[in-house]
Amino acid sequence: MQIDVIGGGLAGCEAAYALARQGIAVTIWEMRPDKQTPVHQSGDLAELVCSNSLKSEQPDTAQGLLKMEMRILGSLLLDCAEMVRVPAGSALAVDRVKFSRLVTERIRQHPLISVRREEAGSIPAHPCIIATGPLTSEAMALALQEISGEENLYFYDAVAPTVTRASLDEQRVFKASRYGKGSADYYNCPMNKEEYLAFYQALLEADALEPHAADQGMVFESCMPIEFMARRGVDTLRFGPMRPVGLADPEGGPPPYAVVQLRQEDQEGNLWGLVGFQTRLRWGEQERVFRLIPGLKNAEFVRYGVMHRNTYINSPRCLNGDLQFKSRPGLFLAGQLTGVEGYMESAASGIWAGISMARYLQGKEPLTLPRTTMLGALIHHITTVSPGKFQPMNANYGLLPDMPQRIKDKKRRNQAYMTRSLYDLRKFSELL
Repeated sequence: MQIDVIGGGLAGCEAAYALARQGIAVTIWEMRPDKQTPVHQSGDLAELVCSNSLKSEQPDTAQGLLKMEMRILGSLLLDCAEMVRVPAGSALAVDRVKFSRLVTERIRQHPLISVRREEAGSIPAHPCIIATGPLTSEAMALALQEISGEENLYFYDAVAPTVTRASLDEQRVFKASRYGKGSADYYNCPMNKEEYLAFYQALLEADALEPHAADQGMVFESCMPIEFMARRGVDTLRFGPMRPVGLADPEGGPPPYAVVQLRQEDQEGNLWGLVGFQTRLRWGEQERVFRLIPGLKNAEFVRYGVMHRNTYINSPRCLNGDLQFKSRPGLFLAGQLTGVEGYMESAASGIWAGISMARYLQGKEPLTLPRTTMLGALIHHITTVSPGKFQPMNANYGLLPDMPQRIKDKKRRNQAYMTRSLYDLRKFSELL
């Protein structure tokens, strides 16, 4: 049997690879490049559109733990990421162009995986995995709405702009990582109070695209546009993406009042993204306002921030713990459509959907991941939380059940979570 995986993003690629590892032939349906989305720029599989950072690798962080779990479950994308990584302190960041090209190459080379460049406008009657992502086409969104019996939910997030290193004023910026964690991999643009207030006022007055539902409070908190945050108060940005703590000027300059960080986006170090600066400002306004940031006066923008729609279903009403539709056996969902939020969360859900589909095809009983694992806790949350309060969720330690004995020290507590999770997942993987 040839299984269809609809969508060639992070989740779809991981789902297809997980099935192929079980000896099951797979066809990935991907509508790009014939039909593009508002934010994708190529036809490559697993293209990263919001950021080139896959977040922390620190073992005592939720993101670091999730990556370790993904490796146990046989992640393809993390193998590719290691080959095209760029400096990012304690985070795993990649050259986004080389990353998607490498994933595409690995998928095409697999003897059990084929790629079909065509939009799937309906849901097949046979077993399949839908992983069309946050920019699901209108036809597929309508098909999902019909089969789920629920109206789709929408939220809006944004993409941060990218500038060239050559255009930075290196007399005004310095290299450092916050609190000295890892190597000095970020460019930092320090501001004094006067510079910050001028930037803040310009941001408030800048012309932005109409956000539609975003103005109704439907913006996902971790992807809040910078101009939205500014409306919450003059110091909101200084306690958010522009917080100055842990970033001392190595030349002994005065403590900054606010700081804008830039993160490397390509292996050559030519492209740098404004960290936390997702935006829906008009492109001309982005240049005008962001060039008020010290060090960016002559910035060359190679990628502007954009606002786009994300789609996800009401998973607590629709999905079981194996990511299979309650109302339709053999139909599985993966990625941000399920309500997981984040690159690695989406990819990890794809691995689990692929493993679950393989068990379904083999006639085995469905399994539920241990709640003591980060991925298990995340999937448990999105499939069991109150449907009336359901919102997208990132991996975080708050999802895990408490340890038998309370551990007050946060670092020791997180290490205990990690040890328990990895032990339980390795034991669980013996059942697969």
